[in-house]
Amino acid sequence: MADSQVGSQAWSQSGTRAEPQTGAQPGWAQTGVRIWGLPGAFLFGWALLALVAPWLPLTPDAVDLPGILAGPGPDSLLGNDDLGRPILDRLLVGARIAFVVSFGVVALSAAIGVLVGGIGAFAGGWIDLLLVRLIDVFLAFPGILLAIALAGILGPGIDNLILALSATGWVGYARLTRAQILALKERDHVLAARALGVGPGRILVRHLLPLALTPLIVEATFGVAGVVVAEAGLSFLGLGVQPPQASWGSMIREGVGYMLVAPHLVLAPGVAIALVVFSVNLLGDRLRDWLDVRQAA
Repeated sequence: MADSQVGSQAWSQSGTRAEPQTGAQPGWAQTGVRIWGLPGAFLFGWALLALVAPWLPLTPDAVDLPGILAGPGPDSLLGNDDLGRPILDRLLVGARIAFVVSFGVVALSAAIGVLVGGIGAFAGGWIDLLLVRLIDVFLAFPGILLAIALAGILGPGIDNLILALSATGWVGYARLTRAQILALKERDHVLAARALGVGPGRILVRHLLPLALTPLIVEATFGVAGVVVAEAGLSFLGLGVQPPQASWGSMIREGVGYMLVAPHLVLAPGVAIALVVFSVNLLGDRLRDWLDVRQAA
């Protein structure tokens, strides 16, 4: 009788046999595929092109007068620009510029923001008050306008562009780090480390910052997308990479006047920017969901 009850419970109401619940969790390989997927593959291709671009046989500055404004074809897959230069080659060079600027700005901004926010939150008192007021001063100005002003003062170039965008990008990391440290610094393991005489720097680096990394990683992922757009905007205004060096923003600026006769001059870099930003944002969403699940577990 008991065997028949067990046998009947093994079948679902739909008439199919119910599989036993093993409780097995997906492996790291499955988790990685779920997180990265198509956006991860596209970003990997972007990074790979950016790294190997200097060694590719590209001719982004080669002028072909008979091929001015030529459309996509077998000789030039994405066509030529207003000087007969191959758009595909210039697009690949621009990918490297966007990659270097975006990751350079995110790395520098995160380093400054984590330092300022971590010191302020952990030290407290007048130090925290002073650093918070400094953050408020930077928040009082629109970030892109301040970056435009700094880029105009520093002058064009990749290094100055990274400095200008980092000067406004560190604020978000500082606020996020400060909020995380304030929520963590009264935990038992931190109080125990203080009681044992561990120095404040060691506590901050070894016991607090590792626990604050999750939101910072997600913030940095979204920050890459923002910097790609900001770099393109500054280059469009002539404050970024200077001709004849190619960047996606300068390519759009040069092609705006030919939108009606040669729209591919604007479409190629515009689609590249849209794909990168969409992929980075999608990856950031997946990372945020995955890291939240891990923390909840």
